[in-house]
Amino acid sequence: MNNTATEASTTLGQVVRAIRQRNGWTLKEMSQRSGIPLSTLSKIEHDRLTLTYDKLLQLSQRLDIPLSDLFSAPSPDNGAPAGAVTGRRAKGTLDTGMRVETDNYDYFYLCTELRKKSMIPIFTKVRARSVEEFGELIRHGGEEFIFVLEGRVEVHTEFYDPVVLEKWESFYLDSSMGHAYLVGEGCDEALIIGVCGGDERIDVESLVHIGEKRESVS
Repeated sequence: MNNTATEASTTLGQVVRAIRQRNGWTLKEMSQRSGIPLSTLSKIEHDRLTLTYDKLLQLSQRLDIPLSDLFSAPSPDNGAPAGAVTGRRAKGTLDTGMRVETDNYDYFYLCTELRKKSMIPIFTKVRARSVEEFGELIRHGGEEFIFVLEGRVEVHTEFYDPVVLEKWESFYLDSSMGHAYLVGEGCDEALIIGVCGGDERIDVESLVHIGEKRESVS
């Protein structure tokens, strides 16, 4: 790998160090604020250790910073220059995905080692079976595409009548429109693969509904 590619990459350690230095904290002060041992923070900054999602969430909550800051390069401009070939790539599996379990969905965010992606791939197990059980419709920036892998999915949106998707059928929608995915009638469960994207870099925090979170593991 050439030096230019190495310098262009950003690690969690660099991001954590930049946040600490920006706030004028020592490692000890950041440890006290975050509840994460000083030795652990030191290893993270030197890229000898990473954090599971629950620890990243703890760090963002304790430091009162957006979760997405931990997936961002320290510089204000987190994207590559227009037309640049980044050569980024990642293999995603359920074992290595970021798991977030909520009342309505089990999410597995894939290829999480790539920060500030232009699109976010998500494997999802649908839980809710009615709009009443689901609650308020979800809204967030960008657009999304889903493909039904197993079962039947009922798509509810705020401007249209519900649409039923059978196995191997797909759906594309404006994510800023209220929407919900429900388990279709006659099915025990539904599994979908989806991609969220848009014109801007995706804010991971807007897709992870922390208020509904019951468990998060790496």
